[in-house]
Amino acid sequence: MDRVFQALADETRRAMVQRLIRGPVSVSELARPLEMSLPAVMQHIQVLEACGLVRSEKIGRVRTCRIEPDVLRTAEDWLAEQRTSWERRLDRLGDYLLDDPGTPEQGSL
Repeated sequence: MDRVFQALADETRRAMVQRLIRGPVSVSELARPLEMSLPAVMQHIQVLEACGLVRSEKIGRVRTCRIEPDVLRTAEDWLAEQRTSWERRLDRLGDYLLDDPGTPEQGSL
């Protein structure tokens, strides 16, 4: 999962993933809105493929990329677990602060 988050740390790769979530697309179409060379786009795709987020296949002269939803879902699940854990902790802290008799009331500062 470290490689997935390292890949997603880059803004260009996040934009590629966002586009691929809508469906498979050719490399040239994926590169169209990006201000970089096709070889640079291919390097980004290779990073996404290496971590398993993206799969590509070449048919004739066209290379088509698609998202690997299971890998993306694993990252989403991990983030959701972290968010839930932190929300519980913050809720407990809020409850503690409200119940603490030594804490000044909200309006009395």
